[in-house]
Amino acid sequence: MVFAVQDLHIEFGPRVLFDSLSFVVERGERIAFAGQNGAGKSTLMKCIVGVQEPDHGKVLQPKHTHVGYLPQDGIHISGRPLLDEVLGSVGNIVELQQTVDELSADLQHLPADSAEYRDTLEEIGRLELILQDRDAASLRPRTESILRGLGFADADFTRDCGEFSGGWQMRIALARLLLQEPEVLLLDEPTNHLDIQSQRWLEQNLRNYRGAICIISHDVALLDNLVTRTIAFHHGRAEEYSGNFSFYLKESKARKEILLRQAKAQQREIAKTQAFIDRFRAKATKASQAQSRIKQLEKIEIIEVEDDDAVMSFHFPPPPPGGNTVVQLEKVCKSYGPIRLLEGYDFRMDKGDRIAIVGVNGSGKSTFTRIISGTENPDNGKFSFGHHTQVAFFSQTHADVLNNEQTVLECVEAAASRETRPLVRNILGCFLFRGDDVFKKISVLSGGERSRVALVCMLLKPANFLIMDEPTNHLDFQSQDVLQAALAEYPGSYCIVSHNRQFLDPIVNKVLEFRLGHAPRLFHGNVSQYIETVEAEERRLKEMAAAAPTHSASGAVVDAAAGIANKKEARRARAMERERRARLLKPLQVEMEQVELAIAEKDDAKTAISAELEKPENMSDNQKLMELTQRYQLLENESESLYSRWEELSLEIERVEAELAGAE
Repeated sequence: MVFAVQDLHIEFGPRVLFDSLSFVVERGERIAFAGQNGAGKSTLMKCIVGVQEPDHGKVLQPKHTHVGYLPQDGIHISGRPLLDEVLGSVGNIVELQQTVDELSADLQHLPADSAEYRDTLEEIGRLELILQDRDAASLRPRTESILRGLGFADADFTRDCGEFSGGWQMRIALARLLLQEPEVLLLDEPTNHLDIQSQRWLEQNLRNYRGAICIISHDVALLDNLVTRTIAFHHGRAEEYSGNFSFYLKESKARKEILLRQAKAQQREIAKTQAFIDRFRAKATKASQAQSRIKQLEKIEIIEVEDDDAVMSFHFPPPPPGGNTVVQLEKVCKSYGPIRLLEGYDFRMDKGDRIAIVGVNGSGKSTFTRIISGTENPDNGKFSFGHHTQVAFFSQTHADVLNNEQTVLECVEAAASRETRPLVRNILGCFLFRGDDVFKKISVLSGGERSRVALVCMLLKPANFLIMDEPTNHLDFQSQDVLQAALAEYPGSYCIVSHNRQFLDPIVNKVLEFRLGHAPRLFHGNVSQYIETVEAEERRLKEMAAAAPTHSASGAVVDAAAGIANKKEARRARAMERERRARLLKPLQVEMEQVELAIAEKDDAKTAISAELEKPENMSDNQKLMELTQRYQLLENESESLYSRWEELSLEIERVEAELAGAE
């Protein structure tokens, strides 16, 4: 165990976030905290790390357990160069050694066959590994590797941390945590400010992380690939699911359907019993039976099914007609000091183009959106809109210029046209402003809430060309789905700066990639297809580099494969490698296929039982209903075990493949 939440109770005024919440996190677990914005996920993390005190209950953790916490915002680090700051975060090696010495002394007084003895021994081993890692010779290269993985350039290593903006500040804090390797990581939206390359690096790093991880994220791909357990918070309660995020979505729906059927069957039975009581209460011959039924009703524990939060939809205002060309750049140049973002760049966007703009931070994506929106001029070159192009632009800075004296409702109504003003309350609800939230002053909103207000103001403007810079950063899954659905049916054109693959893939048909020191490149297809193309390019370059001849000092060409005696020996080596791969991977792959078949069989059986539960004759037969429900729950439990084994096999196959790749 790395920590345990015990009978936690948290409330804000009349609203109860958690009531008697309890769960345990074991070493090495990967847990997602799920639920809508406002469900209490971030508050729970603050309580676990001690930033906020609960009203009742406590968080227990073993002695010497180190919990690392990455908040969603509010990070500001300054005063030291980047590399020195991250290196300095590992703490005093002398203190770590003292902890090892103390634990070793404790070990002498513990029974050798006790769980406490084993846990202490394991902790000593973990700390000694950290001490070994923090050897001066290996610590600096590892720190540099983490910083590069998170997108920092070597030139950034000597810059003062205070020079970096909010998104980069989060990366600095994340780098510190990854270097420290605490027993448990609490990560609140860690990918919000990461580009696709950094997201991919972080995902791989977290999958190989030695400690436990609890994560809040709206990145479905990350959650599906990382977590093996999901705790979902809803209306003050928590439910646990033994699987990743997609499993939770599917399983929570199935649980709700079963509960709804049980509740309906119970209500029918109650109605029948009540009808008997009402009919025979006054009859002397039936009075005792009526009283017996009354007592039965009093003992029944009513099955309650909570209503889902209302899911609203939003439709963009009808866009005005426009020409075939939306926007065009000719020989455009743009620089900031010595940094050249665009140089002689040509670009044309046609009607119907739906473009995702991706690339590392600082490569010019936001600058490009300001140029094509007409809010910033290029240094040189020609910029022009197409015939009757009308723009609606959401920038990351628009939230900063909202009127602090207005309420949310006043601010959005002021931005709406006469045609869109009736839509204001509906769209505010879609983006998490419900009930009295619309009467909050802009001045009291958080950064994320201000960003959502700015987004709503933009969405209500009739336009045939939408430009959005990171629109999903502060949206929950439900709001993302609403925006995604609206964009899917929108008849105009748009450019979206985002690294949210789940959001972008169904709604874009082109990808514009920005790279430092290179001209932007346009790819046809969605973001996943773009990633596949780039990865294939990288593989080809590596293969070409490996096959390329090198030159000796005398100028003679030396074959890169000179270490292999001859082609026959090379073929034998490749055959041995294939045999080794098959020996290590085949048993795991065979078992995975068997598990997948078993999962499919369980799903088919559950579908059959669900159909039986729908039949009127079964719904009126309590005995049959109970039998079917029990069979369904048994299959559900077996499915959970199979999904858990599938996750274990997936991780093991990935680990073996990584080891084989490293050996190559």
